[in-house]
Formats: sequence, C-alpha cells, structure tokens
Amino acid sequence: MRASICLLLALPALLQAQRIDGELKLWHRITVSFEGPETSEEAVPNPFTGYRLAVDFRHTPTGRTIRVPGFYAADGNAAETSATAGRVWQAHFMPDAEGEWTFRASFRAGPWIAIDPSPSAGAPAAFDGAQGRFVVAPTDRKAPDFRARGLLKYTGAHYLQFAGTGEYFLKGGADSPENFLAYAEFDGTYDLDARFNEGENTTGKPFVAMSRTSGTGAPAIPSGRNRRAKASSAP
Repeated sequence: MRASICLLLALPALLQAQRIDGELKLWHRITVSFEGPETSEEAVPNPFTGYRLAVDFRHTPTGRTIRVPGFYAADGNAAETSATAGRVWQAHFMPDAEGEWTFRASFRAGPWIAIDPSPSAGAPAAFDGAQGRFVVAPTDRKAPDFRARGLLKYTGAHYLQFAGTGEYFLKGGADSPENFLAYAEFDGTYDLDARFNEGENTTGKPFVAMSRTSGTGAPAIPSGRNRRAKASSAP
C-alpha cells in the first residue's frame, strides 16, 4: 500500500502538519516530513547548523526504539525542483520489523546545535514533540531486490550479512565511482577537470547531458527535472 498520509497534531495555539510517504512494508524506505520555519540554504541562522531534528521510532510489540537524525529538505522535493528554500524537514526510516511503529520528533534550535550531542542543547522549536504512528506489512519484493533480504549489516565476519535472511553478500567490483555518475543534470556539480590548471593533468572533456549519452553503452535516458539524478546502467 502506497502511503501518503497527512496528520494534524494539535499543539498549543498551533497546528503542525506532518506527512508520511513511502511503502509501509518491511525493509522499505519511509519518509516522514514536518513543516517548520520558512528558511533557505543561505539563511541566518543556517538550517543545517542552527536546527537539529531527531526522530525516535518505537516498535510497539517489542518496545525497541531507533533514533534517526533528520535534515532540512527545502520544499520537500528539491531533487526534482532544485529548490533552495522552503519549510520542510525530513527523516528517512527503514523499518526492520513488521507491526505498529510510533514516532516522536525532537526539533531544537541554537547555535551549531546540529553537532551538539546534548539532548537538552538549544531550545524546542516549531514541531518539537510531534507524534504519529503507522503499521508495517511484510515486504512483497523478491530477489535480487535487496528489500527481499533485509539491511546489510556488519557482523564481525569477512562479509556483510543480510539482516532479514541471514545470507551473506559477496560483493564484486573495484568499489570506485564511475564517470557516468558525473553529468550535467546534478545540481551544483562542476567539472573542475575540464579547466586547465598549471601543473595539473586534465582530460579537457566537460560534462555532457545524459540525453546525449549514458556513459555506459546503455540507451540514453532523457534529461529533465522529472529524471534528475537518475542514471541508466548496462544490462
């Protein structure tokens, strides 16, 4: 079931809106969005350093709690809109158990609070204390989709292990980025290598749009905001 749930939480003299997006299934990513103060990437105080969002997700059947740090997300859809301003804060969560989960947000403001480990640092702001709940169903994915096997975790052994199935993940490849990921549709990406600097090597080849080539030999994909930051891969 695709969730797009709008909840209204009553706070003193104010209603705070929050939204849950994603498939409410085991090992699937869920995004919780909160409406906070209107700000921008270059504002003072800076939203990345002057505010701190942490969301505690609690699994009701076991009482186990997982704290997830949140982040400033501009308009909540910046990957598509390239927005640099807005009032949305988000936290991503991947449930590792089925059943009911509840969550509670801690949102505090203060100088450099984003890197302050003290729970009482700064002062409560905006949607601090906002709460909600959702119910997680079994995953419907099949291998090779990783969501059929669970989160990869380090167990002290030589290989990473899938938390769901207990299988080990045998990885291949050189583990280095490939150049097809460096293309013109990424916001704020600059090709410094295409500019000659004295004493430095350079290829002299600027980034190209993904609409002209995929960089992998696979068919090119269209560029455009509805396909930002998406790259095709060879079969």
